Amino acid sequence: MATPSAVPDILSPEFAADPYPSYRTMLDEFPLIRQEASGGYVISRYEDVQRAFRDPVFTTDNYQWQLEPVHGRTILQMSGREHAVHRALVAPAFRGNELQEKFLPVIERNSRELIERFAARGTVDLVAEFTTRFPINVIADMLGLDKADHDRFHRWYTSIIAVFGNLAGDPEVAADGERTRRELGEYLIPIIRERRANPGDDLLSTLCAAEIDGTRMTDDDIRAFCSLLLAAGGETTDRAIAALFRNLLEHPDQFAAVRRDRTLIPKAFAETLRYTPPVHMVIRQVAEDVMLSGGTVPAGGTVVCAVGAANRDPRRYSRPDEFDVFRDDLAASTAFSAAADHLAFALGRHFCVGALLAKTEVEVATNHLLDAMDDIAFRDGAAPPERGVFTRGLMTLPLRFRPATAGSSSAVAAPAVTG
Repeated sequence: MATPSAVPDILSPEFAADPYPSYRTMLDEFPLIRQEASGGYVISRYEDVQRAFRDPVFTTDNYQWQLEPVHGRTILQMSGREHAVHRALVAPAFRGNELQEKFLPVIERNSRELIERFAARGTVDLVAEFTTRFPINVIADMLGLDKADHDRFHRWYTSIIAVFGNLAGDPEVAADGERTRRELGEYLIPIIRERRANPGDDLLSTLCAAEIDGTRMTDDDIRAFCSLLLAAGGETTDRAIAALFRNLLEHPDQFAAVRRDRTLIPKAFAETLRYTPPVHMVIRQVAEDVMLSGGTVPAGGTVVCAVGAANRDPRRYSRPDEFDVFRDDLAASTAFSAAADHLAFALGRHFCVGALLAKTEVEVATNHLLDAMDDIAFRDGAAPPERGVFTRGLMTLPLRFRPATAGSSSAVAAPAVTG
């Protein structure tokens, strides 16, 4: 007779070290877990997490205490017409011609500038020297901010991400997050006011001028959105690029296939989002009693959606614990739209507005890195561990490589942006 498993504790050191065995136990035996310490509920099965992202009974009221202390009130907390209007104000800048024509050159330039610093050296910590800096530099340039301030933006990004991972409630981390909110506001508000008076061809000016049905974003709306963009836009791309390279290096045949056929990069990115998503847990709050696998969550209850588990649910994916660029149950064609069948970007009305920006950044960076580096391997012989609980990824990725010789780079066209 099988021994009953212990209920997984998402706040335990064992879970933080390696959550994947606990995810399997949750999926198989404990699809609904009540956390005694917080009074919240953890859900893990794909159908439940998918519902939590799509069903309006699962609200984002929790962001008032979860995100507002760092960002201020953002689009994530809005609902109904207010949310629809504000999303319509910001979304055009992150899709179609606007992204392709205006911001693709910014993305390509920043990728090349960072790679040039280490391309001839033969070694790199890809996280410290590329992935944590690349998306932040891109966002700062998209907003039309001074390149001399890139280091300041990187520091603010690091502070915000530390707050989200502050499960122990370290008061110094919380205080640093509050200081970052104040400093970022003091920096941005005067620039926002200047762009209203003298608009340019940058994202900040676009946000200042955007208008839907007579509604425009206030200065503080724009400041809060920029803060959110810095965190969400930076972290997804940062951790996804590092995870993509680690996953491919651990699967040499797939890495060789991607190097030969760069059209596989979107499939490799989509599979990375499923297999090792940057965000493992997303919180929602229910407006009324909700029946889910394993029981009922009462009205007002806080629900922790375990994306990292749902993306490995065997009820949805075959061989869920295997990384497979060629799997036929994950569609790369819709992986960066609201029709995605993985859950890394959420779904429904709060689907990640920057998904196509992340896709473009990852495609550009991966192509450039593969062009610059041959014979890539883990510098220490093995992959470093992931870190984090709610957000999870590599803190370091030391690599060694052979610098690509002149003329050996693949001729790769700029990725097409759709949506």
